[in-house]
Amino acid sequence: MNTDASLAARIDALLPQTQCTRCGYPDCRAYAQAIADGEADIDRCPPGGAEGIVRLAALTGRPTKPLDPQRGLEVPRALAVIDEDWCIGCTLCIKACPVDCIVGASKQMHTVIDEQCTGCELCVPVCPVDCIAMVPVTGTRTGWDAWSPTQADEARQRYAFHRLRVERERRENDERLAAKAQAKLADLQGQSHITDPDLLQRKRAVIEAAIARAKAARESSS
Repeated sequence: MNTDASLAARIDALLPQTQCTRCGYPDCRAYAQAIADGEADIDRCPPGGAEGIVRLAALTGRPTKPLDPQRGLEVPRALAVIDEDWCIGCTLCIKACPVDCIVGASKQMHTVIDEQCTGCELCVPVCPVDCIAMVPVTGTRTGWDAWSPTQADEARQRYAFHRLRVERERRENDERLAAKAQAKLADLQGQSHITDPDLLQRKRAVIEAAIARAKAARESSS
């Protein structure tokens, strides 16, 4: 198994960074690592298209082949467009977007920043009112003819920021819950009116377990 991190990084640099997951991996970097490790073939990226396969073949020394149809087709690049009349402001599309290109707030209309949309389509299936459409914007141009290395680099940076933001929010939420659990435990210890020692112990065990999980999560992310 090839675990060369530099090879994975070079493969990742040839991927379009749409983070669409059509390759079967959670993001472009994971797919690049799988290729470097010999666990995935080079024909699984519809946004990169035929040209992307040629580039990956040149880097890895593998033969070129047609795009795996099970991963989708090479088609013109599309942008997500939200029908403002139907948007209910649920924020599910905001959470699904891997590059934070959808703006809005709870119970308020959302909108897509066109120049930042990668066309990943991940926002479409999560919309409960089907108010998001993918609109082709590149005419007959597909693959790398409809995308550029500059756009890929910018998308990679936005995805990295997205991951940092999500992790920060998760950590802050865990810390809030841990603080509440600590306060609850302190309150429980002062509840002398509870006469059932088994009930008191069960409550204490549940709260202490929650505090331990929060502590473990903090340590694993540090």
